[in-house]
Amino acid sequence: QVQLVESGGGLVQPGGCLRLSCTASGFTFWLYDMSWYRQAPGKERELVARIGTSGGSANYADSVKGRFTISRDSGKNTVDLQMGSMKPEDTAVYLCNAERTTRANSVNYWGQGTQVTVSS
Repeated sequence: QVQLVESGGGLVQPGGCLRLSCTASGFTFWLYDMSWYRQAPGKERELVARIGTSGGSANYADSVKGRFTISRDSGKNTVDLQMGSMKPEDTAVYLCNAERTTRANSVNYWGQGTQVTVSS
């Protein structure tokens, strides 16, 4: 059974930091690109950060560049998102995603999400 379980969400003050973690099971973790998405009320889901299978390449949304860092540990099947200098507009449900695209198909798995609220 495929599972992506997020943890680490909560309330943080503007300018603060928070670390999210996603633990994966039920699939071959190292074959999948891993991403964090977020969705705020009334807004579309957006890609926050993505890290490749080797962990050597990462991409970030312009809105979080220089503030957030994504990392993965294929030994532990985890992907983390370190968030710093946080802003109220970072408030959203953050979701972990696993994706593998081959010539034959594309497979996506999603976690349930964890709430992050940035407020004083």
